[in-house]
Amino acid sequence: MIVRRIVSRVREHLSKPEISLIVGPRQCGKTTLMRLLQDELSKKGMKTLFFSLDNDGDRPYFESQKSLLDKIKLEVGGEKVYVFIDEIQRKENAGLFLKGIYDRGLGYKLIVSGSGSLELKEKIHESLAGRKRVFEMGTVEFFELVDFRTNYSYEKKINDFFKIDSGIAFNYLNEYLSFGGYPKVVLAETESEKQQVMAEIYESYLVKDISYLLKIKKMESLTALVRMLAAQAGGMVNVSELSSTLGLAMDTVNNYLWYLEKTFIVKKVTPFFRNLRKEITKTPIYYFCDLGMRNYAMRKFGKVDVNLVDGHLFENYVYLQLMNLKGEQSSVHYWRTQDKAEVDFVIDQGEVIIPVEVKLSWLESPKVTRSLRSFLDRYKPKKAYVVHLGGLMEEEIGETLVEFIPYYDLGTRIVDVGLK
Repeated sequence: MIVRRIVSRVREHLSKPEISLIVGPRQCGKTTLMRLLQDELSKKGMKTLFFSLDNDGDRPYFESQKSLLDKIKLEVGGEKVYVFIDEIQRKENAGLFLKGIYDRGLGYKLIVSGSGSLELKEKIHESLAGRKRVFEMGTVEFFELVDFRTNYSYEKKINDFFKIDSGIAFNYLNEYLSFGGYPKVVLAETESEKQQVMAEIYESYLVKDISYLLKIKKMESLTALVRMLAAQAGGMVNVSELSSTLGLAMDTVNNYLWYLEKTFIVKKVTPFFRNLRKEITKTPIYYFCDLGMRNYAMRKFGKVDVNLVDGHLFENYVYLQLMNLKGEQSSVHYWRTQDKAEVDFVIDQGEVIIPVEVKLSWLESPKVTRSLRSFLDRYKPKKAYVVHLGGLMEEEIGETLVEFIPYYDLGTRIVDVGLK
């Protein structure tokens, strides 16, 4: 089994009365996570029940709140019970349904999962305000992949592994950039099997999620949009140009983009700005939530060589690492000015901002680009990072300490400045 870091966070929340709400893309491992927690609780002698709205036999229990409560009472009486509900997005008015159960104060602990954000069907965050904690689960992270591939031999000294066995570690980076982190893809033993699994995930997403939600009969336009986003992931997206190329109305393109984001296929990154006149403020950038999905959409799945890829794929990798590390009070943006100075990422914590530049190269000495210098001159942050394939270096530029960090060292450095 691939050990997921999110498990400990959800496990800690099991003692809280609020609903534990786990959201994420289809087949990212949510059901496995819930079954693992159920098994742990059962071994401690706790009462548990598991329902899935993907299971025809369980759906009648969700016809009304009374139906579900009657079933729970039948199974456990009035005892405390941990109730696991999988794929809640298939329930109409899910937020109000869960709110009604929770507000009865029966002492049932609800652990609920949903494929995609539940904003797709309703304003569940308003329905469950103060009654839930959301855990966003992605596909397997790079470091989870490395721990799995090394049989968890270096969990407490992973950076030492990267330094000493750098060639092996680099192969894992190449694997991750090529195939991404869907658990079934990671576990598939051959490249052809990985191809088949990824094809099934991709088609399942388009047919079962998007076509169902958008009531689309012809998928060609949406497929073309996903392919275009994959080809320019990390580049600024002009909706007007997409509309013209695809032959779709701008409102339709915006609607498709919204659903792609809410089903955890892409993430939108907006510009960082303090000066509206000099900085680009409207055009977003999109990154994929899984690199394998991006490559499959581009028809390059399994054909990536880190020594030959474009920098945007590596940027996408770094973006995923930043999203795994940032705190709830942080946001990630990009920075570009009208005179074309640019920084790949800016972590915004309000009073504290941290620029992060990405270089798909082996830097042998500190080299600060003119664009990054422009940002440092304007905002004077205390720290800045350049992520690259080489070793750890640093250079002081004015009031800023610029650290050049290896691709595997983001966690240590980012935690040092309080982003986790």
